[in-house]
Amino acid sequence: MAAQLIDGKAIAEQIRQELKAEVDVLKQKYGKAPGLAVVLVGERKDSQTYVRNKKKACDEVGIVSFGTDLPETASEEEVLQVVAAYNADPAVHGILVQLPLPRGIDEQRVLDAISIEKDVDGFHPLNIGRLAMRGRDPLFVPCTPKGCLELLKRSGVQLSGKKAAVVGRSNIVGMPAALLLQREDATVTVIHSRTPDAQRICAEADIIIAACGKAEMVGGDWIKPGAAVIDVGINAVDDPNAKRGYRLVGDVNFAEAAEKAAKITPVPGGVGPMTIAMLLRNCVDGAARSFEAEVSA
Repeated sequence: MAAQLIDGKAIAEQIRQELKAEVDVLKQKYGKAPGLAVVLVGERKDSQTYVRNKKKACDEVGIVSFGTDLPETASEEEVLQVVAAYNADPAVHGILVQLPLPRGIDEQRVLDAISIEKDVDGFHPLNIGRLAMRGRDPLFVPCTPKGCLELLKRSGVQLSGKKAAVVGRSNIVGMPAALLLQREDATVTVIHSRTPDAQRICAEADIIIAACGKAEMVGGDWIKPGAAVIDVGINAVDDPNAKRGYRLVGDVNFAEAAEKAAKITPVPGGVGPMTIAMLLRNCVDGAARSFEAEVSA
């Protein structure tokens, strides 16, 4: 393998240590800690695991965890009431509604109900709108694309003046990742299901962020020699030799890409740990703004 591994686990650990130090300073200065509220509706095992991991990460850095678990049968109005209560609670600086929500609940309506000052997921239309505009800054940036950029920067990858390809155009990853790369003065192409000659375009890029949700779609012939590759995908593929009968792979064919890329993230252990680290980063930033505003008022 020619490529250097970008170790998301190690970088996320480093960020958590930095955040713990920042939280300690906030506690000393203001006598208060940041607070993160997580709303979980239903009993999906994967969602429960994600929520557990988020609470554990909060404990590590000194963020106070708040949580409301609602049954699968909860109505949209009940979920909105919980969000409204957290919006009004000054001890809460970030609100996260774990997705997906059960059928019959309008996800968009619930997410839009979160106060922009507490939108630590960065999905509020005002935050995305500010991200898209030159000269404006969002209060929060979506965690996964923010983590992708952090991995590139901390790995010494130059962004300014470079060609970047983002494979996938979702609201959660692809689109905000492209906007973030533009803010760093990269020249960005977004590749999607209707892009003709996607492989050729991608192979011209110095930086690739793959977030298309298709197992190993980005093959070795999509990679420019010396490129930096960030693989957001996490897909289960059948593997009779694996203990669980499957293994996890990214949207990039790792073995092929690693032969050509200069730097590459593994799956798992690349982008995943960074998403939670950036959630904590957003929560601490939100708390610092809130504490400062209280003192200035």
